[in-house]
Order: sequence, then structure tokens, then C-alpha cells
Amino acid sequence: MTLSREALSLESLAALSARERRLVLGALALAALMLVFGVLIPLDRSVAHAHDRLAGKRADLSWMQGVAPELASSPAQPAATGESLLVIVDRSAREAGLAGSLTSEPAGPGALSVRLQRAPFDSLVAWLGRLAQQNGASVESATIERADATGLVNAALVLKK
Repeated sequence: MTLSREALSLESLAALSARERRLVLGALALAALMLVFGVLIPLDRSVAHAHDRLAGKRADLSWMQGVAPELASSPAQPAATGESLLVIVDRSAREAGLAGSLTSEPAGPGALSVRLQRAPFDSLVAWLGRLAQQNGASVESATIERADATGLVNAALVLKK
């Protein structure tokens, strides 16, 4: 069956029986509904979502540009106190309540290998954050595994200053 221009005309539609005409018009209506609900509405939603994300990104950029001068004027690294990394780690671990689960040994120049057994995860993360922020110590490598109790971890860290 080949379709020609004449086969798609209104005259050819009028030549069909009433039942065939209803069938053709129903198929056209179904195709139009599939186009609207299957393509146009999802596309519109996608575009609206992209516009919302773009507005959020613009708000984030505006905030970042407002904070940039403040960050640029703050010191990049904490002031050096002259204390060794071993002393800093030991003192700060006691302050964080982690001294009982901590063992440490030198791991090369300016580095310290630290092991914590059954340490509270939240305390560990807060302690590492304070070490980085207040003392400029960074985590060179870390292995953290779940301990036998909820919220407790075993950790092996290499810290560097």
C-alpha cells in the first residue's frame, strides 16, 4: 500500500464509511494525545527544571562572589607554632577525647602514622577538621572501617603538616 497526496486529502476521508472515518479520526486524536503527553509536556517539565537549576546556580554564584573578598583576605595557612606534628596530634586528641584509642608513630619527614581503635566516628571527623583548620595538618591517606559497635570505627591515618 502506497500513500499518495490524494489518499491523504479531505475528499478521500469523506469517501470512507462513517465507521472508517471515526477510526481514522480516533487514530489521529490518539496520535495527537501521544505527542502532547509523551513529548511536549515532559519536554516542558525538563526545561522548567533546567531553569530552576540555573536560577539556583546563579544564586550560588552571586553568594560566592560576595564571599570571595572575605576569603581572599583571610590567611591561607594557620600560623606555625613550632610544635611537632606528634605533639599537636597528641594534645588535640586528648582535647577531643580520643587519646585512649590513639597510637601514633613517625611515618617519614613531616608525617605521622596514626591508628585509632573503637573511636567515635563523629569525634574523629571533628578532630580531623580541627587539626586541618587550626594546625594546617592534612590527611595524606586514610582507611576507616566500622568497629563492632554502632558509631565506632577503627581508623588508620597518615597525617602530614
